[in-house]
Amino acid sequence: MTRSRSAALLAVAALTLPASLRAQYAAGREVQFTIRVENVSTPATLKLSNGKTAPAPTAPLLWTITDEGNPLFTPGAVDRGQGLERLAEDGNPGVLADYVTANLKSVLRNGVAGTPVGDAHAGPITPGKAYEFTVAASPGQRLTLAFMFGQSNDLFYAPGPKAIALFDAKGQPRVADVTSELRLWDAGTEVNEEPGLGASQAPRQPAPNTGAAERRPVQLVHDRFTYPATRDVVKVTIRPSTATAAR
Repeated sequence: MTRSRSAALLAVAALTLPASLRAQYAAGREVQFTIRVENVSTPATLKLSNGKTAPAPTAPLLWTITDEGNPLFTPGAVDRGQGLERLAEDGNPGVLADYVTANLKSVLRNGVAGTPVGDAHAGPITPGKAYEFTVAASPGQRLTLAFMFGQSNDLFYAPGPKAIALFDAKGQPRVADVTSELRLWDAGTEVNEEPGLGASQAPRQPAPNTGAAERRPVQLVHDRFTYPATRDVVKVTIRPSTATAAR
């Protein structure tokens, strides 16, 4: 299915939600959303300098729901030391998730998605695999996702400071492909190597937290290497499923 066809179907779906759900949404009820993060890379997504190619797996993710936007990092500022480094360097969202749960009062809900659909155990999503999970939110609340670009030293996907709106300007839940709202960020904690070849990158490093350290601001990746477009690595969709009385 083409991306334009997929977007059209999502738009139609938004207009054909059951009347009972539309009424609940209009009443400002809490909404359950299904979030799907699919790896759409192929074995040839990365074009390597040695003439070979490689896929672009992505790691388990952290998600948050807030009223205030992205709580995990500030573009232009150095990593806060709360666990983003572990997420971006090793694909481990657990340290940051624990910090968020214990310390960030602005985060209303958060969790980790780490087991691909159809798998029995946690792991990265490789081409064709996906994470799927449910979040609850009320009008005005926003979603942040963060997960490692696996063939890197410390790069990760996440939205910008405003996070991802789950509701439109009228307070209606969105049915949308939100891939375009994700960016590829450099955590600034480890020196970048060529994606897909670096010896200190997660698929090839001898142990977690391996590689030449640096201390630079979190920023959109900008170095001498070439990276695939986000849409060629992942597809992220949001869809409401049920509405309940707000807690």
